[in-house]
Amino acid sequence: MMWRDLPPAFKKIIISTIAVSVLGGGLIGGVVGSLGALWANAYLAPWLGEALPWADGEADGLEKKNQVVVEDSATTDVVQKATGAVVSIIVTQDLSKFYNQTGPLSPFGDWFNFPLNTPQGKQQVGGGTGFIVTTDGMIITNRHVVDREAAEYTVVLNDGKKYPAEVLARDTVNDIAVIKIKADNLPVLDLGDSNNIKIGQTVIAIGNSLGEFSNTVTKGVISGINRRVTAGDNFGGSEILEEAIQTDAAINPGNSGGPLLDLFGKVVGVNTAVSREGQLIGFAIPINTVKNVIDSVQKYGRIVRTFLGVRYVLLTEEIAKANGITDATEGALIVRGENRTELAITPGSPADKAGLVENDIILEVNGEKVTTEKNLTTLLNRYKPEDKVRLKIYHKGAIKEIDVTLIERK
Repeated sequence: MMWRDLPPAFKKIIISTIAVSVLGGGLIGGVVGSLGALWANAYLAPWLGEALPWADGEADGLEKKNQVVVEDSATTDVVQKATGAVVSIIVTQDLSKFYNQTGPLSPFGDWFNFPLNTPQGKQQVGGGTGFIVTTDGMIITNRHVVDREAAEYTVVLNDGKKYPAEVLARDTVNDIAVIKIKADNLPVLDLGDSNNIKIGQTVIAIGNSLGEFSNTVTKGVISGINRRVTAGDNFGGSEILEEAIQTDAAINPGNSGGPLLDLFGKVVGVNTAVSREGQLIGFAIPINTVKNVIDSVQKYGRIVRTFLGVRYVLLTEEIAKANGITDATEGALIVRGENRTELAITPGSPADKAGLVENDIILEVNGEKVTTEKNLTTLLNRYKPEDKVRLKIYHKGAIKEIDVTLIERK
């Protein structure tokens, strides 16, 4: 039967049925299509961005956005957890006594009775940062923050509570000091492993910036490792920092002694210096160096250093060539000092007992080479008194290995 032969009423029923089917199918198809698009955007697009190198449109932008969100979230989490264990250190001193000891500032004294406006009473003369490493109040900071013997030191916690601080130890080798407050149940920072840090790794610095803005947060990357840096202070003094961590995270005056943290919230360094010749060039002392200081103070109540008993200069190609040394161009060349009393080997020392003599060259300590970046003192400071180390030496034209038991430096 043809369409033209159907009754008009039957034709209307068929047309209505088709219309409803088309509309219903379109609606269902639209809903299914929308849900499919949402699923593809949420799950398929990121997968395509990884699986297909050419799929770098919206999926690539979404991935980058997610990475930024993840890193920002990690940063805020670290800061939130760490700030409670970061403290500000206030340095105060009775300046009237200080000026009486050092004399007036005028080069003419008070001959003409000019008013010198000498400060009277205790005043804030400095500030810095520290971080808590034990629940009973042991705090790490820089030595130059607490280097004034006649000054008083006050620790300010994140909640505003203030405690007088006692200086337990000042490290004469590194710019590190250990201070203590009388408190309990304090938050502490976890110490990481600075041997595992990588160049380009994100780090966070927290400190009492400019001695005024407590818990200032800056973020950057590790720009270099094992830097040998000459750090100066505001009083004309300077010292050599061995194996320093370089970072572009902003480190300002007052940040000294604060923690350098990784994205897991672990301390990898102690902020200590900033280059005045360049922008965003700061330095931190590796935390593994500081761990030895903490262990020493906890065990002995002071910082204990090892002693080998040799006087040396670092061997260079120039020195080696000038002295006809062909088997070594790096190491610690044992030499005597300029004065007759400055012997090359201390009598009765571990070096003396092990048979080391003048002109020997110490090449390695426990398999680690002695270089300008890692000199002999730096390598020996990693060990404790009574530790036995194996030295590779160049002795009278031959290379050999000897065992030496270190003692405490007096």
